[in-house]
Amino acid sequence: MSERIAVFGYGSLVSRASVAVTLGRDAGPELVPATLTGWRRRWSLYRDNSTAEKSFAPLEGEQFQNCLGLNVERDPASDEPPNGALIEVTDAELDRLDVREIRYDRADVTADVDGGGFHRVVTYVAKPGHFALEPPPRSVIIATYLAAVEAAFEELGPGELDTFRRTTGAPPVPVVEARLVRDEIPPGNPRTW
Repeated sequence: MSERIAVFGYGSLVSRASVAVTLGRDAGPELVPATLTGWRRRWSLYRDNSTAEKSFAPLEGEQFQNCLGLNVERDPASDEPPNGALIEVTDAELDRLDVREIRYDRADVTADVDGGGFHRVVTYVAKPGHFALEPPPRSVIIATYLAAVEAAFEELGPGELDTFRRTTGAPPVPVVEARLVRDEIPPGNPRTW
């Protein structure tokens, strides 16, 4: 029997549509709601909007410098672990996800996830050079990113969006409408945030 591998998605990887773009296939009904015990979810991943492979300009207001994204961090004292979804993948699909998650490192979290019957579970955590304990100056969250994540948790099942919001907290910076102005994005990577 071959090893069953899953990715624990806790942000945009909970979105069936977003996963399908990266994997080149429908995520199918296999998305399994799960939690990540001993971890917390925060807005602690950032990318420099002026040097990243994609840059955005606000539809209104001043240009921003950094875009924040979701991240998970080990936290054994966390009162409530972050919710998310398990997505079954192959080794080749993990390689595609690595290209998408260029500011993240793959981490083995098999021991921290219950359910699904998987032999190995991984998730993505911010690389040290993209981790921000506090939001850097002039940071924003792209509105389409937050909307896609919230829609994905709503679709995941009853109460999942409420749990997402409770275990993440409010955005720590402005959420802005923006448009893509530079696209050097690898195939399969999101272009709307």
